[in-house]
Amino acid sequence: MLYLLHHALDGATEQYPDKTALKFRDATLSYSELYAKSVQLAHMLDQQGIQRRDRIGIFLNKSFETVIALYGIVRVGAVFVPLDPRSPVARLRSIIEDCDLRGIIAEDNKLKSLQEVARDDNSLEFVMGVSESIDGVRTISWDEVAQLPSDNPPERITMEDDLAYIMYTSGSTGKPKGMMHTHRSSLGYVKMSSNLYDVQHTDVLSNYSPLHFDMCTFDYMTGIYKGATTVIIGEAEMMFPTNLLQIMQDDKLTFWYSVPFPLIHMRDAVDNYDLSPLRWVMFGGEPFPPKHLRTLMQKLPQTQFSNVFGPAETNQSTYYFVPSPETWLDDDSPLSVGQMVPNAQYLLLDEDDNEVADGEFGEWVVRTPDMMQGYWNRPELNAKTFYRREIFPDYIETYVRTGDLVRVNDEGLFEFAGRKDHMVKVRGFRIELNEVENALVTHEAVAEAGAFVNRSGEADRLEVAVTLEAGYAVSSRDLTAHAKSLLTHYAVPSKVHIIEAFPRTGTDKIDRRALQTQFEQ
Repeated sequence: MLYLLHHALDGATEQYPDKTALKFRDATLSYSELYAKSVQLAHMLDQQGIQRRDRIGIFLNKSFETVIALYGIVRVGAVFVPLDPRSPVARLRSIIEDCDLRGIIAEDNKLKSLQEVARDDNSLEFVMGVSESIDGVRTISWDEVAQLPSDNPPERITMEDDLAYIMYTSGSTGKPKGMMHTHRSSLGYVKMSSNLYDVQHTDVLSNYSPLHFDMCTFDYMTGIYKGATTVIIGEAEMMFPTNLLQIMQDDKLTFWYSVPFPLIHMRDAVDNYDLSPLRWVMFGGEPFPPKHLRTLMQKLPQTQFSNVFGPAETNQSTYYFVPSPETWLDDDSPLSVGQMVPNAQYLLLDEDDNEVADGEFGEWVVRTPDMMQGYWNRPELNAKTFYRREIFPDYIETYVRTGDLVRVNDEGLFEFAGRKDHMVKVRGFRIELNEVENALVTHEAVAEAGAFVNRSGEADRLEVAVTLEAGYAVSSRDLTAHAKSLLTHYAVPSKVHIIEAFPRTGTDKIDRRALQTQFEQ
């Protein structure tokens, strides 16, 4: 039976006990070793009195222990809560309090942050994985965990609709919101993605995304389910494109999945590496500028590229297998986000929740087996987030409001216009920031663009920041003229800022809130 998340690891261990499950730098962990270590952790959690539905934080840099913690926690029926390793203490404390964490699995380089948390909050019962004491909190080392049995895991009555994890993301107000995913929704994504992308036990997957970013579910869950090998890419290696390419070559990666950012910066050096085993590149999280994608695809003709689309609330909702670039050599219009994944349903709604006419843009609401249960401890937000319609008396279909504005084109594919929260009003005109950014990126000198509204003066001003391609020089005036040639008059930015680099979130997306703050000062 496969109805709980850790059953995926159990099945892979039974089929491929000696196969490498995880590789991190020069070290490897087989499926039998991963299973044994997750069982030892489960025994330790059991000894701490952890019960079904208790929440346990994972506060780790990417490592073997990240995956051991994930499967050890769910094995005792508890709920894992990924914590951004770079979280400031205030955010860390807010999640601990909001989610009422009983314990945290951490490492020694997180001791300073945890000691600060413990000084102000004594609700934590234990921290596991550290070698020094923390005032008022029970500490447990990994050596102690390793002394426990590696078989006969604790018995727990866990249901497929019980929570498996709560993943926090920043809300529009800046207050973190925790998406609740069950064992059912987790495995719904795992089964769908493994079939859609034809994942085999012979595949070698990259793990670029951290645990607090939903993209990691493909690496840590789908890969495990299929008995594949996942190569964990450390934070240090992520800093330089050549490091990533070296890993792709040396470990013979067959799958790569990330936001576009690292792929954009890899494209010029791809020719220097043998990436012939790479059969699939998946990207999502942000639009991939077509000119950059085309360059990369032309250098990797053997590789299938896919645009993965959908909010973390649903894991993934659409897919688009990008056609050969020879068919769109002169087309710099935004990529389609494709079509719905199997076993999913959608509606496009106007501002009054009426379905829009064919070919019109509307808010995309989706209903999938892998959608979240809701936001933890946020009943008011849940009331706004879900769209419900009664089909028969006492039978209600529930959809997640994505906040994305899309339409279906003549080919039956979705076109993404932007997000409702990226739709701004300046001087009385409604402007989609995504459209402004796309226009700037079509200039040959522009690598990336981020549009925002500067509210620091007497009147709001639409502005955009750009980074330039290596070796190019261009003036702000030239870029403004380029924007004028492509955009309606009210969408032309009043100022174009040329910057060295964008502020980034912990998941390598452009941090638009930080960008706006930077130029409002």
